[in-house]
Amino acid sequence: MTTTATPTDLDRLAALDPAFARMAGATARYVRSIPELTDREKTFLCVTADVCQGSLGLAFRAHVRAGLAAGVSTADVRELLRFVSYDCGYHAATAGIERIAELETELGLAHPDPGSSTPEPAGPDAAPSPLPDAVRARLDELDAHFTGYFDLQSRMRADHGPGTLSERERGLVSLSVDVHYQTLADTFRIHVGRALRGGAAPEDVRAALRFTAQFGVTRAWHAWEALNAILAES
Repeated sequence: MTTTATPTDLDRLAALDPAFARMAGATARYVRSIPELTDREKTFLCVTADVCQGSLGLAFRAHVRAGLAAGVSTADVRELLRFVSYDCGYHAATAGIERIAELETELGLAHPDPGSSTPEPAGPDAAPSPLPDAVRARLDELDAHFTGYFDLQSRMRADHGPGTLSERERGLVSLSVDVHYQTLADTFRIHVGRALRGGAAPEDVRAALRFTAQFGVTRAWHAWEALNAILAES
């Protein structure tokens, strides 16, 4: 009796273009060797890139499967998608939620409990917004309704308990969104500061940018210029 091994995602890519698969494999091995980031953080950075850039096919599948092998559940990925939705846009995050549900079915994984611990985000019983005063003041200079939108988003993402992203993870993921969209001024500075407050060392923040280079080297180039200036100030 013969057995057939299940093809890896790199095998699937090689069937499409062997030379490109070798390039992708060498790149993935190079950035995966970055020691300052956990496997969980690497998975989050990959999935965030996929959602920001609308890459929900073979690459998204490979990133989710790599995360599963490293102990990152699809519930963790769903929590990430909820978190990044206000930066990448709910429309983009919706596509990610749809795709992760498809993958759970495809891979025979249980769909997570539909219950949610998210507090009521609006109305008289809503929790106070954790939006920092300095950020609120900057937003008020732009538009009061926009400040209210940030308050709403902040309330819905205030939970840092078990099953959620740590402050360090939130900072690293958020600054990576800035790299993808090249928003390298106020928001990038805020997100770098968030990662540092969450316990990331400057070298950890640099590691996140090194890892993100695989998703667009020219975007990373510009981000390096902004990051080096921010870290020099601090």
